[in-house]
Amino acid sequence: MSYQTYVDPRAHEDVRAHAGDEVWVVLNHIRAEKREACEYFLNSILMPAAAHVRPDVYNKTRVLHPVNPNEDSTFTYIFLMDPVIPTGVYDIATILHEFYKPELADEYMKIWSEALASPQIGFAQVQSAW
Repeated sequence: MSYQTYVDPRAHEDVRAHAGDEVWVVLNHIRAEKREACEYFLNSILMPAAAHVRPDVYNKTRVLHPVNPNEDSTFTYIFLMDPVIPTGVYDIATILHEFYKPELADEYMKIWSEALASPQIGFAQVQSAW
C-alpha cells in the first residue's frame, strides 16, 4: 500500500540552484520492511510539518523515491536541498518539534529512525554553470 498526500504543484516551482549556489544531497537507506512506514512518514508527517513551519526550506527541497532496491535490499531515498537556504533549518527532529507536541514528535522520530538502515549520508555540492 502506498500513501500519497496532495502536493500543491506550485509549491516547488522555484526549486533549482543557480551557478555557485550550494546544493545538498542526502542519501537515506531505508529497510525494505519499513518502506511503507517511511513513505507515510515523509508524505503525511514530515511534509506537512515542513510546509507549515519552514516553508522556505520546504519549497527548496525535493525527495526522490527509489525505483528499485539496492543490492542489500534497502531502498535509497534522496533528499535534494536545491538550493540550500543558508539560514534554513533542515533538522528533521527540530521541524517535527516545531509543529507537533513533543510526545508526538518523538513518536514520529521513532518511525523515521527505525526505517533507516544506516545513518544518513550527506554531500554538500555547488551548482555548476551547466
